[in-house]
Parts: sequence; C-alpha cells; structure tokens
Amino acid sequence: MIASFEDRLLSALRAFNHILHAFLAVALVLASMMVLWEFFMAVVHSFEINNLAHGFLQALGTLFIVWTLSSLISAEINYVQTGVFHVVVFIEVAMITLLRQLIVEPVRTATAGQNIEQLTNPWHYALLLASLLVIGILHKLVTSSEKKGSDHESSSPNLSDHKKML
Repeated sequence: MIASFEDRLLSALRAFNHILHAFLAVALVLASMMVLWEFFMAVVHSFEINNLAHGFLQALGTLFIVWTLSSLISAEINYVQTGVFHVVVFIEVAMITLLRQLIVEPVRTATAGQNIEQLTNPWHYALLLASLLVIGILHKLVTSSEKKGSDHESSSPNLSDHKKML
C-alpha cells in the first residue's frame, strides 16, 4: 500500500516536473525573442541618431544576454534528453554576465554623463576581473574533472561488456 502511494507520488512529481520544464522552455524561447527584438531596435535606433559606436556597444551587451539564454536553452535540451543537468552551465552563465558587465558598464557610465572617477573606479573593475579569474579557474576545474570522468567511463569496460568477453 505504501509502495503504491510512493509510486503514484513519484509519478505525479515527474509529470509536474515535465510541465515545469515545458514552461521553462517556452519562457526561454519568449525571452530570447524579446531580447533579439531589443537588439534589432537598438541597432535601428543607433542608425536613427547616427551614433553607431554607442549603438554597437549597446547591441553587443544585448547579444551577451542572447548568449546567456542560448546556454540555458542548450542546458534545458540536454536535461530533457538525458535527465542530467551540468553545473558548468551556471559557471558559464556567470562568466558571460561578468564579461558583459566589463564591456557594457563603462559605455553606460560614459554616456550617462557621470564624472571620470565613477567611470574608472579601479576597485570595481579589479573585483570584476578577480571574479572572472576565479570563475575561469572553477570552469577549468569542473570541465577537466568532467572530461576525466567521461574518459574513465569510456576506457573502462562495463560489467555487461566484461560478461560478453567471458
């Protein structure tokens, strides 16, 4: 009796989880379309006001968001197909976000008419660069451990392969 209740509960949770992932997939697609629309509108606006340099950098910042959404969509596809979600996706999203901030923030500060001290705050950029370095090291450690794990699995024969040899 308890086992059948647990089976029904697990089945209901799996179904709910599939619904949530379908919702996430639709939301990621809609968000990507809206960000692409924002990108095209930024390009058009930069041509209208004849400020291509500023428009290019703003559009580049928008493309970083598209890159983030693309990583999340790829992770969602992988999860739906395999049931495995890799932690490296979150590390890559953090890396993309920091890169975007390093590139876009100075442009935003300069065009907002703020003073030069706010534009070149060395502590702020040093912390961003240190964060990027730490996340880069973490990314290297995680991806190299995943490669070692997959190499180890592919090089060692399964139990079924071993039985076939006998």
